[in-house]
Amino acid sequence: MSQRTLVLLKPDAVKRGLVGEIIGRIERKAGWTISALELRTLDRAILEQHYAEHVGRDFYEPLVAFMSSGPVVAMVVGGERVIEGVRALAGPTDPIAAPSGSIRGDFGTITRENLIHASDSEESAEREIKIFFPGIS
Repeated sequence: MSQRTLVLLKPDAVKRGLVGEIIGRIERKAGWTISALELRTLDRAILEQHYAEHVGRDFYEPLVAFMSSGPVVAMVVGGERVIEGVRALAGPTDPIAAPSGSIRGDFGTITRENLIHASDSEESAEREIKIFFPGIS
């Protein structure tokens, strides 16, 4: 089933020069395409929408501070089972638990700064794409 997902390459990925490596891994997956891509620094309003379900949790403010600390690469990736696939390519948020060959397993250093975000469901993808790329239907 063809799907779309939002992928964010977080400030640590941009700062460490991993954007090309990560995008290359996505592009090499047969049948996946990038239909939108933008480098931008996120403001609090966007982050409050994106992380609304986490308001009040102990990690919320540090997460917002981290995500607004530098530019991110936002993109829409489409293809067969792309939501599940990008999340598998990213690996678990804990870099120690992430398998070798995954983005976090190969490049992750700490759990809070974990290089990449990928939507976790079709509903989340639809909501997140509207936040970051409102002109895309």
